[in-house]
Amino acid sequence: MIWQFDIIILGFLLIAAILALRETDLLSATMIFGVYSFLMCLLWAEMAAVDVAFTEAAVGAGASTVFLISTIYNTKRKSSD
Repeated sequence: MIWQFDIIILGFLLIAAILALRETDLLSATMIFGVYSFLMCLLWAEMAAVDVAFTEAAVGAGASTVFLISTIYNTKRKSSD
């Protein structure tokens, strides 16, 4: 393990988590959530947990991000503001 790489990824994870929580636009928050999942995938792969990293990439960064984006596009707003 390269501990400097771990610290950099953890810093990016913290930034992505804070940005996703503070974002008011649902589409932007979903995209940041996808980036967060991809960073988690990198962290798992660096810790030699390749099976967990592959699952995180397929489900977290892939499928759930696509499902959330499609849900946002299919949702209608009741008010105009």
